[in-house]
Amino acid sequence: MADPRDLHVAATLRNGKPVTIRHVRPDDRDRFARAFRSLERESVYTRFFRYIAEPTEAQLTRATQPDPAREVALVVTTGAGDDEAIIAGGRYIVQDVGGRRTAEIAFMVEEDYQGLGLAGRILRHLVEIGRQQQVARFEAEVLSGNASMLRVFARSGLPMKQRREGDVVHIELSLSDK
Repeated sequence: MADPRDLHVAATLRNGKPVTIRHVRPDDRDRFARAFRSLERESVYTRFFRYIAEPTEAQLTRATQPDPAREVALVVTTGAGDDEAIIAGGRYIVQDVGGRRTAEIAFMVEEDYQGLGLAGRILRHLVEIGRQQQVARFEAEVLSGNASMLRVFARSGLPMKQRREGDVVHIELSLSDK
């Protein structure tokens, strides 16, 4: 895949529900806002390390119009057309560190769809895209109580380093083939 914005994959969840995994688009703004509003307070805190009641206009723009030179943002949706709803998302933001491309990675999965393998599926797509874009490593900050996200990283099959600082676990995933 030459351009990650062309990603469009049909998939079936463990519970049999059909979903689409695709790159976020500017026309996802309202879907993104609805998805955010439906999240429980705990999920928002787990993702942002603080509670945000409502995304700002600037946050919605940033979420739905990532910079193609340094960001990849994927969403998982159900339904189609006017009934399409975002149920999960994952993104990375690239930075050059010491001549190596690394990327901060983050995920959000709507509570009714947690435990169905969505974060792992998104991660696999982001790894494939990251490798194509010569990203050497993914990094993530995860609250130590977020056992499900820590398991996603541990089960990724990627070489992983982790260190704990207080309530936060810093994860590094190597994208090299070895």
